[in-house]
Amino acid sequence: MTSGLTSGPARRRRRLSDEETAQRMLDSAVAMVNSSGLTVSLEHISLEDVIRDSGVSRSAAYRRWPYKDLFVSDLLRTLAKAAMPAAVGDEGGAALVRRVAAEHVDDFATADGRRKAWSELIRQGAWHDFDAIHRSTEWRTYLALHATFDGLADGELRDEIQAALAASEHGFVARIAGVYERMATFLGYRLRAGMDTTYETVARLANASMRGLVIAALSTPDTATARHHADPLGTGTPAEWSLPGLAVAAVIAAHLEVDPHVDWDDDRLATVRTELLDSRAAHR
Repeated sequence: MTSGLTSGPARRRRRLSDEETAQRMLDSAVAMVNSSGLTVSLEHISLEDVIRDSGVSRSAAYRRWPYKDLFVSDLLRTLAKAAMPAAVGDEGGAALVRRVAAEHVDDFATADGRRKAWSELIRQGAWHDFDAIHRSTEWRTYLALHATFDGLADGELRDEIQAALAASEHGFVARIAGVYERMATFLGYRLRAGMDTTYETVARLANASMRGLVIAALSTPDTATARHHADPLGTGTPAEWSLPGLAVAAVIAAHLEVDPHVDWDDDRLATVRTELLDSRAAHR
C-alpha cells in the first residue's frame, strides 16, 4: 500500500526575483515597525529577523542589499511613502459626530442648544482622536519619522523622505480641515470675519496641539488621564474636559463664530432633524 506522501527529494522552492524579494522584505520590516513602533533610529530592526519573517533566502536578501544601511534607506523610503495617519476623520470619528449630533437633535431649535451641541462634538471628538492617536503604533512611527528625517544627511534620501512626509502631512491636514468645515456648516458656524484664516489654518493649529499632547503623554501619562470641570465654549453647562478637548476648543473658539446669515427656520430645522434621525436609526 502506498502512502499519500510524495517520494523523492522535496520540491525546490521557486527562486524569487529581486523585486519579489525586496517587496517581501520591506513588507515584513514595515510590519515589525508597526508592531513595536519606530525608534529615532532603526537599529532595533534585525535584518536576519526580517529575512526569517519574509520567507526569502539569505542569499537573495544580501544580493539585493549587501549592507544593512542600504536596506534601512529603502525601509525609510517605504515607511515615509506609507505614512498617512488616519485617526482623525476615520469611520469611527465620523460615526461619533453623527451620534453626538443626533443625541442633540432637539437642541437645534435654539442658539444656546446649538452651542451645546457644538461644544459636545468638540469635547467628545477631540478625546476620540487623541485616544486613537495615543494608542496607535503607526502614529508613533509617523512622529518618529519626522525625528529620523531631521538626522539624515543632505542628499537624495533626505529629499525623498521630506517630500513623502510633506505629502502625507498635507493630506492629513486637509482631512481634518474637511471635518471641521462640515461640522461648522452643519451647525451654522463660520470662520471669524476679519481674520485671514482658513479651515486648513484651524486644522494645522489643532493638529499641532494634539501632536504635542500625544508626545507629552508618552512620558507624562496624566496628560491623557487628566480631566477638568470646564465650559470653554460658554454653554452655561460645565462638563469634564480632557486636555486635548480644551486645546482643540481653544483653537476653534479663536477662529470660528456663529454665522449670522444662517436662518434656522422651520424648513432648515426639519431637514437637520430628518438627516440626523435617519442617521441615528441606521446606526442602531
